[in-house]
Amino acid sequence: MNKRFFLAALASLAAGLLTWPLTALAQTTAEAPDVQVRRVADEVLQIVRSDAKVQAGDPARVREVLDAKLLPHFDFRRMTMLVMGRNWRLATPEQQTELVEQFRMLLVRTYSGALAQFKDDTINVKPLRAAADAKEVTVYSEVIRSKAATVPVDYSLILSSDGQWRCYDVMVGGVSLVTNYRDDFNQQIKTDGIDGLLKTLAAKNKGATP
Repeated sequence: MNKRFFLAALASLAAGLLTWPLTALAQTTAEAPDVQVRRVADEVLQIVRSDAKVQAGDPARVREVLDAKLLPHFDFRRMTMLVMGRNWRLATPEQQTELVEQFRMLLVRTYSGALAQFKDDTINVKPLRAAADAKEVTVYSEVIRSKAATVPVDYSLILSSDGQWRCYDVMVGGVSLVTNYRDDFNQQIKTDGIDGLLKTLAAKNKGATP
């Protein structure tokens, strides 16, 4: 999966979720989700375009942006469960906790370095079509590249028990993040088991930042 466009997807998603209400769509009087995504996405992109440290790839500043704008708005447990598939039930509670943490770290390390690379792109969020009482929605958008073809980006969101919308999958150019990692994880488990997968993830997360 193209790291640059996955980061664009994450940034626009976090922008949209940053100030989403803590109630279901039917109960809120705030902006519609697609309107809010579009508005706040512009603000996030402005940070990327104006922040010299982000543009320089400063690890501390990039992580600060990710912690503030992105990570709180992802359901990493659900995402990890989907990536693991049937193997999730084979993991002990301790292994499940470690899998979620290692996968979260892997995503942050893999894609954080590309944060500044889409500063010249724009994000077009399409009008949301969902029932007023929907608990899961898909937000469709496209990343309009300055020197290449437009890339469609779809976000799968679920209304969590605490009333917050969180993302559990991102599809970039027709490629699902969950599916992309599921194949790798399943192959690793077949070869080395769940403990082997955990060791591989831990080794990657201790290595140099991609």
